[in-house]
Amino acid sequence: MPQIELTPAERRVHRAEAHHLDPVVIIGGDGLTPAVQKEVDAALNAHGLIKVRVFGDDRASREQIYQQLCDELNAAPIQHIGKLLVLWRPIPEKEKAFDEDRMPGPRDIKVLKFGRAGQKPEVKQLRVLGNQRLTAGGTIKRAKPKQKSVKKGRQD
Repeated sequence: MPQIELTPAERRVHRAEAHHLDPVVIIGGDGLTPAVQKEVDAALNAHGLIKVRVFGDDRASREQIYQQLCDELNAAPIQHIGKLLVLWRPIPEKEKAFDEDRMPGPRDIKVLKFGRAGQKPEVKQLRVLGNQRLTAGGTIKRAKPKQKSVKKGRQD
């Protein structure tokens, strides 16, 4: 697969975004093995913009690893400075599985319980499940089942 071509302005933006990142993958003395390449691919899928540290003193071999990663993983070369390589690839869109039978999940709610005058109110963290509701008094009750219409249930 060919590597992604970026304009100098896009490359500058990605370089600025990568400035604070730490290396995600480290390539050791064995060089670019299939396992390392798989990890770089997984990191690109998860983060999009990554730094890779290459341990080795030979600049030509680091340059060759950089080009090989970009070509085989369809990534854009952003920066090669010292022993750090910066790669970018757009994060693929994840398909959302839609389940019609899924119920609402739990919610965390903060409730203030007031005591005597002059004291600070007590803050309680409550977890309300999908089939529960929070009353005005701050207690949790189970939600009542929805009533079905008499007219819709009747068949003539």
